[in-house]
Amino acid sequence: MRAARLIKMVLLLQSRPAMTAAELAQELEVSERTVTRDAQALSEAGVPVYADRGRAGGYRLVGGYRTRLTGLARDEAEALFLSGLPSALREMGLEDAASAARLKVSAALLPSLRGASDSAARRFHLDAPGWYQEPVTPELLPAVAEAVWDDRIVHARYRRSGRDHEVERELAPYGLVLKAGVWYLCARVADDFRVYRIDRFSAVAVSDERFARDEQFDLRGFWDERAAQFARSLLRTEVTVRVSQEGVRRLPYALDRSAVREALGAAGPPDAQGWLTVILPVETLDIAYSQLLGLGPELEVLEPAALRDRLRSAAERLRDLYH
Repeated sequence: MRAARLIKMVLLLQSRPAMTAAELAQELEVSERTVTRDAQALSEAGVPVYADRGRAGGYRLVGGYRTRLTGLARDEAEALFLSGLPSALREMGLEDAASAARLKVSAALLPSLRGASDSAARRFHLDAPGWYQEPVTPELLPAVAEAVWDDRIVHARYRRSGRDHEVERELAPYGLVLKAGVWYLCARVADDFRVYRIDRFSAVAVSDERFARDEQFDLRGFWDERAAQFARSLLRTEVTVRVSQEGVRRLPYALDRSAVREALGAAGPPDAQGWLTVILPVETLDIAYSQLLGLGPELEVLEPAALRDRLRSAAERLRDLYH
């Protein structure tokens, strides 16, 4: 971690005429004493960091010193920011660009820091797909990724969920999202932004025509909003339950977390036994049965009667089984 901090310190000083120890400490999230030690280490390694004394003092680089992070092609520079996502880079066809970028950066580092990338790789790995499923890379992902990077119009055939027929769309592909092992495309269609599962594309043709990207578009904010809307749209019915304090703790692991949080916030005070009465939004009664069954004796369904009867029957079968 220190190697990354030293690089960031050099880049900060390179981007500004001077910075105080307090400013550097805030940016690097360390103490001022650590800033002093890091500045000394950089100086000993040949980086001309100079410390001005006094109230108006600070740290600066002498003689217009610049790091030698040069020679990166555009695709290498873009891939470098995804270097912590090796599986995603491989699936998008950017593994070679990322590898070249890492080599160029390593060559520009101080000799004492050139093992930083190997050190980080030995200590951190991101495994994006969820448990108990085999990740499958959509065949057309590299073509879609190419269009995203180059801001090129895409002509695609897409199969909607639950429908046999396909639709044709002209898309302005803004960004890719990898969620629990599934790839999604956030794209503009006319004046509207939509989300598409890439494994539902049956054909993709990348045009030579480029689109004008709206620089105000926030991919992360857009995805978070749409994901929340999608989760809420699935919760189409309600069940009323009594739940123990242990059940309250376990509820977020059984149902949608944000829905549980809102439901608990709207609940009244606990009863004499310390149980809460909560109205929970759920997808369907069948799904609610599977989700709530796992809470066992920590939850009692009050309504609807059909779900209560179904859980009672399950409890009786379990009693007979273990009698």
